[in-house]
Amino acid sequence: MSTATPAAPSAFRFIPALLDATQWPQLEPLYRKLLDRPLKCPNCLEKLIVDRSELDAATGEAEANLYIAMTCHTDDMDIKARFLKFVEDVDPQLKKVGFELDRKIVESPHAKALDQARYGTLLRSLEREVKLFREENVAIQTEITKLDQRYSEINGAMTVQFDGAERTLPQMARFLEETDRTRREASWRAVAERRLQDVEVIDGIYDELVKLRAQTATNAGYGNFRDFQHDRLQRFDYTPAHCATFHEAVERTCVPLARRMHERRAKALGLSGLRPWDLKVDVKGRNPLRPFENADQMVERTSKVYHRMDSELATMFDSMRGGGCLDLDSRKGKAPGGYQYQRQLSRKPFIFMNAAGMHRDLTTMVHEAGHAFHSLLSKEDPILAYRGSPMEFAEVASMSQELLTLPYLEEFFSKPDADRARRELLEGVISMLPWIAQIDAFQHWVYLHPTHTRAERAKAWLDLDARFGGQVDWTGLEANRASMWQRQLHLFGLPFYYIEYGIAQLGALQLWLASRRSEAGAIAAYKKALTLGGSRPLPELFAAAGLRFDFGPKTVQELMDAVGAELDRLPD
Repeated sequence: MSTATPAAPSAFRFIPALLDATQWPQLEPLYRKLLDRPLKCPNCLEKLIVDRSELDAATGEAEANLYIAMTCHTDDMDIKARFLKFVEDVDPQLKKVGFELDRKIVESPHAKALDQARYGTLLRSLEREVKLFREENVAIQTEITKLDQRYSEINGAMTVQFDGAERTLPQMARFLEETDRTRREASWRAVAERRLQDVEVIDGIYDELVKLRAQTATNAGYGNFRDFQHDRLQRFDYTPAHCATFHEAVERTCVPLARRMHERRAKALGLSGLRPWDLKVDVKGRNPLRPFENADQMVERTSKVYHRMDSELATMFDSMRGGGCLDLDSRKGKAPGGYQYQRQLSRKPFIFMNAAGMHRDLTTMVHEAGHAFHSLLSKEDPILAYRGSPMEFAEVASMSQELLTLPYLEEFFSKPDADRARRELLEGVISMLPWIAQIDAFQHWVYLHPTHTRAERAKAWLDLDARFGGQVDWTGLEANRASMWQRQLHLFGLPFYYIEYGIAQLGALQLWLASRRSEAGAIAAYKKALTLGGSRPLPELFAAAGLRFDFGPKTVQELMDAVGAELDRLPD
């Protein structure tokens, strides 16, 4: 099957109309033309930036398509081989030539003559990339990508025999919502025992990742990977110290709320204490929330939500219902989790998830739709870097949809069940913030102690769980508790990309409150800010949406008070 990118000749200004961007021999002459191009004036530099964006979009889409195929079919060895071939043969060359082009742009005498309102954010980013690049890290990054792929492959292969059928782990989550406690426990233990079978090999993968990442930091002149990655993620507007402040704010504000919720849950269930299989069942013994029967029905009902909410968002959502933009059902051999990936040349988003007919699947659907809206609203910018945004704001785009769709849940549920779903999501916000803080704090510890043993790592995790975790009895399940971190895929493929969810959640809550005052005004501000993509610094993107960029204790307290007030209003 050809992997070339077909297009009408008029569609591209620089790249050929038919380009196989998975093949370095086809790409190298094009990148060489850019590197050799003389820059005689600011306009020449601007044209270089635009032409480079077009070529990078082609290579980005080639990699996107390979990654999408690999995560959809982790058990297909041909697909895996094509992905790894790109990782090993093409991606290292792209990193090297990317550095050369970054340096050519930032060191050009015409860079300062560019309109800084338009190009300042880009130049700041490229300067950081040039500062951090080390050629010796290219091969290390290749090994890191291969280890992450191995982690995905292991998780994709995990299934259990339960209730007379082979089931994926995402499919097993349904049973934790059933009212029969014995059955819930059996399902939880089946999954937990299956995960324990691969604990050692996953620990080994993480050991190697920590070692390799520490080496990349050393190569770049940093004392630890935490500080290196903080700069690499281009966190210009906050520091690791701000992250620690967020951890403390969550510990003081959210953890007590989450633990009180657990105490109330135990009392309502008539239990002396909660076990891990008691956290998802309805406390009144009602049937689990089942918003849809299959992925097609989920998409149809989500479309109706957006047609009621905003016509532009509805049009964008419906545009993804064809053209290979969705892979939603869980199945054996599929990687865990969910994501949205923008294919930057065709400028078409792709949404991946593991739906099993649960309420959380609906939440994932609208979350990833928010990312897709972001991609579609910013897709017309000719500068590739501006068709994305800092992750802290990218997650505002997605998390806001979880909250903005709350008034329309009757498209999926009866009125009583819609209120249950609203309560479940808001309680989930309270529970999720401590988990975000715990995962982030764990990574700080891991990479500030890179020579730690597995036993020390497990103790660090358990210490953090005592700090941020809920009121759950893990007696007899200590090994499962100590390895819970292995479920968080970000730790393997996206190190330190997790606090963004916490920062963004606070922004999304602000937008939700604004929508309750004026839904049309809040959505208009949301779309305006998303249209900016990554063209402005992070605080300005928040401000464009009418939000404060702040994640200190005062803001956390105010927003938790608002969530608590809404929970008091909703029926149990």
